[in-house]
Amino acid sequence: MKITLLTLLSLVLVSLPVFPGGFTADLSTQDSPVIAFPASPDLNPEEKLGCIITADSVSFALFAPRAAQITIEIFDTSLNSRQNSPMRQTSDGIWRFTSIQDLTGMFYGYHITGNDRQDRFYQPAFLIADPYSSAVMTQNDYRHQAYTLIIDESFDWGSDTWLEIDWQDLVIYEAHIRDLTAHKSSGLLENLRGTYLGTVHPAGRSGINHLQTLGVNAIELLPAQEFANIEIPFQVEINGVTNTWNPYSRNHWGYMTSYFFAPESYYASDGSLDPGEFLGGSGRAVREFKQMVTAFHQAGIAVIMDVVYNHTSQYDYQPLKYIDRKYYYNLDSDNNFTSLSGCGNDLNTARPMTRKLIIDSLKKWALDYHIDGFRFDLAAMLDWQTLSAIRDELTFLNPHIILIAEPWGGGKYDPAGMSEHGLAAWNDVFRNTIKGQNPIDGQGFIFGKLWENADIPEIQSLIQGYEIQDGGFFQSSAHSVNYLESHDDHTLGDFIRLALLQVTETDSIADPCSHNKLTPGQMQLHKLAAFILFTSQGPIMLAEGQEYARSKVIAPSSAPDANIGRIDHNSYNKDNETNWLNYDFMDDNMELVKFYRNLISLRAEYPILKHSSSSDYTFFPGSNPLSFGYTISSDLSTIAVLYNGNPSDEAEFILNAPSWRAQFWTESIKEIKWGAKTTSITQKPSSGCFLVKN
Repeated sequence: MKITLLTLLSLVLVSLPVFPGGFTADLSTQDSPVIAFPASPDLNPEEKLGCIITADSVSFALFAPRAAQITIEIFDTSLNSRQNSPMRQTSDGIWRFTSIQDLTGMFYGYHITGNDRQDRFYQPAFLIADPYSSAVMTQNDYRHQAYTLIIDESFDWGSDTWLEIDWQDLVIYEAHIRDLTAHKSSGLLENLRGTYLGTVHPAGRSGINHLQTLGVNAIELLPAQEFANIEIPFQVEINGVTNTWNPYSRNHWGYMTSYFFAPESYYASDGSLDPGEFLGGSGRAVREFKQMVTAFHQAGIAVIMDVVYNHTSQYDYQPLKYIDRKYYYNLDSDNNFTSLSGCGNDLNTARPMTRKLIIDSLKKWALDYHIDGFRFDLAAMLDWQTLSAIRDELTFLNPHIILIAEPWGGGKYDPAGMSEHGLAAWNDVFRNTIKGQNPIDGQGFIFGKLWENADIPEIQSLIQGYEIQDGGFFQSSAHSVNYLESHDDHTLGDFIRLALLQVTETDSIADPCSHNKLTPGQMQLHKLAAFILFTSQGPIMLAEGQEYARSKVIAPSSAPDANIGRIDHNSYNKDNETNWLNYDFMDDNMELVKFYRNLISLRAEYPILKHSSSSDYTFFPGSNPLSFGYTISSDLSTIAVLYNGNPSDEAEFILNAPSWRAQFWTESIKEIKWGAKTTSITQKPSSGCFLVKN
């Protein structure tokens, strides 16, 4: 994630209360060792929080350690107040209320009062929803006024369960739910576009149909936990902050979580962001999210969720900010929210009840939604004890669960640490070395460059899975998630267009259609990059549209954006054709789409590409310094892979066997000479080849 926003001004909080049960709430603002709650009959680590529905009652439990008084207010479907009741505080800092009425379909929220006037504890005049909300109704406004929906979450899963996919076998498609089907070229009726149900609808050419045709076996959804869709108005001062950076006043990607237990209502079949309207009151998102997961599983596609536990949303009434900000958040010396995430409101994950909230949330998605895995945004900002607890709890539930870290955040970078703790991680070194770090002066191997003085042995280590014994980060190649493009930064298509100087970031693109269609030179580099990706050990990740070299040209809209028509490298705020997948553009580059399909098939046909160790490789040089090849042997086959990263010179390779069959290539091989004991193969510039020994 890469979003830079201003942080809100905060109020000073002090006071360390001691509760009757015998534990002290650690509310210090600075980093501190993890505080473990002493064993107490009053504190059950399995304590359920939120709304708990049983056969004869509905109970509510909220952890608010420094509140002086909490009142729960219950509303009918018209938001008329039906009941306003004080809650009872127990010795573990949890406030409780129980009703024997059937409240299903109603809404509720909390009124909280601080315990010390001198503490300047924030006492919101508004109602806050439950941080454990399973479903939430929110108003379409930057404040995101919310009410928790009391909902029957029962669902007939039939025989559905988690998929069991070896991490090495993963081919992940990173995608945004709306982007997959929102464009009219998706072939869906308008009411289905951009929804959970549209994503898996059998009609049209988009969503699940496209993913099945492509051959991927996992989808990684950009954040779909209820998030703050709307930001403060452009060029308007709100509480001392003026939005000068986001003319759309929108958050499209979703990296601003408001409610960690509830699915985003905007993607439900009744979703809308009409200003001032309430969204999510029907609770459809809960059922439709589960229907989507079921359909993906039936297609053999695992569902991975991108989750954000390093910070919370910025401008809305996110409940943790008002329950006890000093407990849940990292604050600076002036008791303001820190923003090492770059997004404000950094969570203090080392707090025991913050950790509990995170783990409870993940377990809910795994158990109640059959989610197969999680990708942790800015995972370096989560403390190690929390990450270890996540691993232990989730693998206990599902030994095959997929756990992937974005191994940086808050000024930290530790992919090796993630691997030591049992998590896979995005391998940005692979991305930067093969493609490059930036298209202007940070190009990589496919352009005939060596990024940051990387040498050929470094590239060879990356291809082997970048394991520690080969100078890399990872305990196992299964932990190296190899990729060339993600939602962040330029698409691979735009990176290549810019690097070849066939467009600049300041150009206004009048005809996106002709701009999108690849030139022969662009196509050649795309194929070489994809070929290297799919012939490397470790899980594979593609970004949506990578298979047709999608370009993010800023689409015309009503927003006062001075950059319309230019290439966008940070499209987090655009719920429009800048981000939506245009399947007509896919037709223009169908040659590349078929190439990706064939690579995915090749990888499935030859497990040796996924399940080999570094000791199985034999490397040999090509005739120019930017070329090399290798062989791998197994009981079933012996293969050879050749790369020529030189954009101007051919490369000759000598294989120590006379009998080889060229199975796959990025460009037709210029020449093969069969000798008595060796085979000489000459490859064109910027090309690759996969051979099988007869």
